[in-house]
Amino acid sequence: MSLSPAPLGNVAAAPAIGPGLALAVASGLALLGYVWVGLLRARASEGQSADAALRPPLRSVPPMALAWTAQFIALYIDISGFGLATPGARFGFAPALSMTIWLVLTVYLVESRFLPLHSVRRVLAWLAAAAVMLAWCFPGESRPMAASPWAPLHWVLGLASYGLFGVAVLHAALTNRAEARLRHRQAGAGGMPLLQLERLTFQFVAAGVGVLSLAIVLGWWFTPQWHWDHKNLLAVLGWLVLTGLLVGRRVYGWRGRRATRWLYAGAALLLLSYAGSRFVLEVVLQRGGGPA
Repeated sequence: MSLSPAPLGNVAAAPAIGPGLALAVASGLALLGYVWVGLLRARASEGQSADAALRPPLRSVPPMALAWTAQFIALYIDISGFGLATPGARFGFAPALSMTIWLVLTVYLVESRFLPLHSVRRVLAWLAAAAVMLAWCFPGESRPMAASPWAPLHWVLGLASYGLFGVAVLHAALTNRAEARLRHRQAGAGGMPLLQLERLTFQFVAAGVGVLSLAIVLGWWFTPQWHWDHKNLLAVLGWLVLTGLLVGRRVYGWRGRRATRWLYAGAALLLLSYAGSRFVLEVVLQRGGGPA
């Protein structure tokens, strides 16, 4: 597998140079910033106390901000089809994953100002670096303009639901970690606001279910001939699982590992719905066409 960007199809040589160079520069800056943040914690924590390690090093803020901004620019250049000779969007499984990580990072950057979530900074930085590299290697296929004016809103809502469920998964993982620390070592477990993390997890799940419901309804409404392909089937199954989680929480008071298993299962189904199906088409079957 080549690490060079995929060919852009019917793109003239002259206009492709500018956007291609801009995408490479933005992706490179994002990679450098995220790798710097990923390596910074190990060096900053040497000789520090446990309490000091919980505070984010001030020198990690500029590279994280730079990487976050550069990743957004790379996503805009890639998804919008900026500079392509044929008008339309360019999208695929890798940009979808990169956008999901970027949305999760956006929420993390806001929440980390109020909650002690700094322990996951390195993990998110490495995940973002991998997503940026993957999106640069597989930028997606050029698509014609959507036939329905509602199609862009459907795509935006779908991506937003991906981000909301990604944030919910992050909070669920932090909640499980806090519960494990409370069970095995009471001392030092107070740094994680367990009840607040659990409440935020279900708030993001509820928001994700609402946004996903709108995306599914819009997709069904503007599609002339709705058919149950892998993408639609997995999306509806994921919606059913995550809605069942909210019902179980409301009626039976689900929490802990049972709730986490339902969340992980629903999020995995949604991940397979678009990103998984597009990966099979673009990489395994080498067929970039087909419905979004």
